[in-house]
Amino acid sequence: MPHSSVRSPLPSFSARPELAKRPRGRPRKLPGTEAEGNRRQELMQVAARLFRQRGFDAVTTRDIAAAAGMHSGSPFYHFETKGVLLFAIIQAGMQAAIASQEAVVRSAPAAPVDTLRALVRHHYEVLLGPDSDFIPVMLYEGRCLSTQQQAAITELRKTYEAPWVPVLDALAKDGALAADPALARLMILGALNWSVQWFKPHGPASLSTLTDQALSLFLRTP
Repeated sequence: MPHSSVRSPLPSFSARPELAKRPRGRPRKLPGTEAEGNRRQELMQVAARLFRQRGFDAVTTRDIAAAAGMHSGSPFYHFETKGVLLFAIIQAGMQAAIASQEAVVRSAPAAPVDTLRALVRHHYEVLLGPDSDFIPVMLYEGRCLSTQQQAAITELRKTYEAPWVPVLDALAKDGALAADPALARLMILGALNWSVQWFKPHGPASLSTLTDQALSLFLRTP
């Protein structure tokens, strides 16, 4: 259908007083928006717990809906597929871990050994603390992500691990770290991550005890 060569003039703000009078600041949320956001977060928490306990492949969308107290098709209102839900869980977990680690690094003492202690303690909290299902799901179910999703998570992991690099470099320079810093970072994080398999929340070892024991393994004693 041919278009007219004459364009209608755009309305000015003065011709639309409701736009001119719009208050500044964050727009007001529509009714029900906060509830939907809360339900989305609850769905992610429930799914993360099930994925961690039973594995991604063994959990159905119906299982997730039932555990969240929803109708069987309700999760699709928030997430197009189970794979999209998995990606959202891992992405949110990594973003939260990055943010909390940044706060830890800012408040940590300047000495490299104290900063490493703070990083190790924080990592244990991310892996084993309350509501800590998101990162273990990444460690053991991340293989189920698409190639594009895995690439996005890899970038987040690089961001998370970046603060460890200068700390380990400084410790190696001081002679407190015997291994190559790059290899040490991989080995340290690998050892910490494996604690997900054997740590008992109500066992004799606290996260602080684990931190002390880990440092005794990784660092040279004076």
